[in-house]
Amino acid sequence: MDALPAAYAEFGQTLAFTERTMTAVLRDHLAERGVEPETWYALKLVAAGAPHVTRSSLLRDLEGSRGLDADSTHALLARLGVDGLITGDETVDLTDEGTALFESLREYVQGATADLLGPFDQRDIETTVRTLKAIIRRSRDDAESAA
Repeated sequence: MDALPAAYAEFGQTLAFTERTMTAVLRDHLAERGVEPETWYALKLVAAGAPHVTRSSLLRDLEGSRGLDADSTHALLARLGVDGLITGDETVDLTDEGTALFESLREYVQGATADLLGPFDQRDIETTVRTLKAIIRRSRDDAESAA
């Protein structure tokens, strides 16, 4: 069998280190606003699924996040409800206050993203994003085929 290209051998570790680095940057950046990344992720998922996100799909997506499990995810959504950021039982929506916070955080996070990625060629970033999305799709397709 032919040897794998060097990039294949480095891909997983490089991706893991990149994820760790970007998560640390995001965590530090959000901390300046007193927001935990899990709150940002939850608001982002609800906003992306607007006008209604099923609670079950939101729970499933959040439980797959680093640092969250079933108990902490339920606690997170309960806290966001008490804080007046989300509303709903079977389906979840952002409140006006939640929408305002999400929009503010989105602009804030985009600034940090632009600072981090700005020095790189935009075409390289676009290629990387396409590749990563394709890996996710392929993995999901393989999992569905196996089921």
